[in-house]
Amino acid sequence: MQPPDDTPAGHHQATEVHLPLGRAAVPASGNTYITSIAPFTGAALGQVPHCDAGDVDRAFIAARTAQQRWSARDPRQRAAVFLRFHDLLLRHQDEVLDLIQLESGKARKHAFEEIIDAALTTRYYSLHGRALLRPRRRRGALPLLTTAVEHRRARGVVGVLTPWNYPLTFAVGDVLPALIAGNGVVCKPDVHGAFTAVWVQTMMRRAGLPEGLFQIVTGPGHQVGPLVVTRSDYVCFTGSTKTGRDVAQLAGAHLIGCTLELGGKNAFIVLDDADVDDAAAGAVRACYTSAGQLCMSTERVLVHTGRYDAFLHAFAEKTRALRLGTSLDYHADMGSLVSATHLESVHNYVEDAVNKGARLVTGGHHRPEVGPFFYEPTILTDVTPHMPLHGQEVFGPVAAVYPFHDEHDAIRQANTGPFGLNASIWTSRPRRGRNLGTHIRTGTVNINEPYAAAYASLDAPMGGMKDSGIGRRHGREGILNYTESQTIATQRFLPLDAPANMSSCSYARLSSRLLRLTKRFG
Repeated sequence: MQPPDDTPAGHHQATEVHLPLGRAAVPASGNTYITSIAPFTGAALGQVPHCDAGDVDRAFIAARTAQQRWSARDPRQRAAVFLRFHDLLLRHQDEVLDLIQLESGKARKHAFEEIIDAALTTRYYSLHGRALLRPRRRRGALPLLTTAVEHRRARGVVGVLTPWNYPLTFAVGDVLPALIAGNGVVCKPDVHGAFTAVWVQTMMRRAGLPEGLFQIVTGPGHQVGPLVVTRSDYVCFTGSTKTGRDVAQLAGAHLIGCTLELGGKNAFIVLDDADVDDAAAGAVRACYTSAGQLCMSTERVLVHTGRYDAFLHAFAEKTRALRLGTSLDYHADMGSLVSATHLESVHNYVEDAVNKGARLVTGGHHRPEVGPFFYEPTILTDVTPHMPLHGQEVFGPVAAVYPFHDEHDAIRQANTGPFGLNASIWTSRPRRGRNLGTHIRTGTVNINEPYAAAYASLDAPMGGMKDSGIGRRHGREGILNYTESQTIATQRFLPLDAPANMSSCSYARLSSRLLRLTKRFG
């Protein structure tokens, strides 16, 4: 795969390109392709193969064959491959930044967040994976007489289903720990992220990843996704809650585990002691990064009544100042929505809310003169529960601002609804924010930061509560998900059954005395 053009990255406009995904990258046997559309222009970006069941079978056969040799390697040897990948990623970042922008339509500064995330994730698991996977001594049945050791065994081949909105983040963040744990991987990226996924695969192979170990299959999610799930030994999915339920049901039917990061309707809480200007700047990042097409982004801004007017004024002022653009450089503050269908969905939420009495503070309009799917960053007030925008995930650059009276009211509003992914709390007293955070039913809570503080803390788990997901990525859980535990116990000197010269009745009485004694001494 080649970069989109030969112009220096960071200094050119989005153009129509054609990047075919050949059979070398994707095991497609047929001649059916899907056209990927560039959000910046609405023109064809390239052709993505439509894999069938036979293609998926061949991908799993190749991955299983390579995985047997790969899992036999020392974890340190496996990690060395990804330390080289880390350096290649940073060295060739302009190539993949162009791809991310052209596929997703996001601004370059938001694409660069994916570079940071991919590099940090790669470094964390490459440096710490061996320690996280090492055998661990456990307490045996009888002190001194029994030893027990927990081992971690690779599951086999992991299916990874990645979304379009963060094509590099998930092609690295979910694939890499599975590989370091000793698995093979078959990845099914969204059509809008397939070129970036293949770029990752190419760079990992250049870094020394064995041929066949990391497979990519492409095609419509509703057709190819189930084929991947039913052939996997474990599955990782990031996407909507609706599709996540389908993945979980299919995984359960095949008795395999799954990690699911799903939807969010995240709250941004401005307490009465918060710095208004800092909080407003934070809200802009929270609501409009990647044009709001981020599962951890904010759609509900909760502001104490004592700060409400000042905050709303500052937030609206900063929002109106955002620059929309399609250039492949760092000039634009916000990019495009991903498709015409998504643009229509976002606008319908806003139009419905306004028609039912919500007040439009700023934004709320399609911007076709910038690009076909651009939508203004939007702020609404007076949004009520009978409006779909109130409780449903919009997944666009739309924020609803609500007042609250005290901390109890803020907690109640933040915990309303079925989602529980991320929250952000703004206060001049971090300890107060941390205490309040323990009452918020979300997998991550950020104090004086929209989302990155928790997400980039790679040693800590990240995931959702309630309808926002199952399981965690990052940290120890993020790699042990891709393993199964095996206990190997050794008995020495004395058996755990009655000795030959003792009756079963006597053995039972002696065992009962020992149980009472061991309880006393812990």
